[in-house]
Amino acid sequence: MKNIAYYNGQTGPIETMMVPMNERACYFGDGVYDATCVVNGEPIELLEHIERFYQSAQLVDIKVRMEKEELETLLRGLVRKVEGEILFLYWQATRGVGMRGHPYKNAGEESSLWAFVRPSELKKPDELYTCVTAEDRRFFYCHVKTLNLLPNVLASQKAEEAGCDEAIFHRGERVTECAHSNIHILKDGVLHTAPCDELILPGIARAHLIAACSRLGIQVEEKPFTVEEMMNADEVFFSSSSAPICRVREIDGQPVGGKDGQTFARIRDERWQEIMKQAGAACL
Repeated sequence: MKNIAYYNGQTGPIETMMVPMNERACYFGDGVYDATCVVNGEPIELLEHIERFYQSAQLVDIKVRMEKEELETLLRGLVRKVEGEILFLYWQATRGVGMRGHPYKNAGEESSLWAFVRPSELKKPDELYTCVTAEDRRFFYCHVKTLNLLPNVLASQKAEEAGCDEAIFHRGERVTECAHSNIHILKDGVLHTAPCDELILPGIARAHLIAACSRLGIQVEEKPFTVEEMMNADEVFFSSSSAPICRVREIDGQPVGGKDGQTFARIRDERWQEIMKQAGAACL
């Protein structure tokens, strides 16, 4: 199959699937999600993504309708049905179906489970990327991977209209994260990344970058940094499941980074080799 979707036990091509109009996701974005890329049939860091998914659901009082092991089996089964070397695997839980009303006492007794698999790609680790900045106007649930993504949508549109690859959020002077990813800087051989608080999503790729630095003996500082510190950093890069490590050359039209390619290359190669090892592939 070219793609496949799942909704509460029903499967079919994404284009043909339908959901009830009273799905709370439609009115409130009342749900949580997670996603990862699939390389050579292997969902990268799947168990970690599943664990974060259940943590997000718990934080907003949604009970996922199946246990973790059953969900893993379902997702892997969907992956096997879709052709392609690189795929995108997405799943979400919503509070369910019920007449529109803000209190979720109006929801049904059981949550809804959605998933889909479609062809995708990984951003190349040896290319340079451009970004724009955007004021972070999101609420204080950024550590929960919720469906409430309107600020991310608007920031992504701003980046696309500027011909850029990603938008970097900041609250005042503090850099938080990107519209789709976590943001990091290198300065004097040290990796700086925002702390895991309510202002950022604790990225799986972020955690693996930190682990890669530990293996390489590179110091990591998990504390806030400013827009000015980012613009003056030796290197700037972002990370996510579909963009494991992407080096930034320009932000808001100004050149950045390019001063410590050796340290960046060590981290990039370590992380990329880890992904390829999971996928049983030598390269892409």
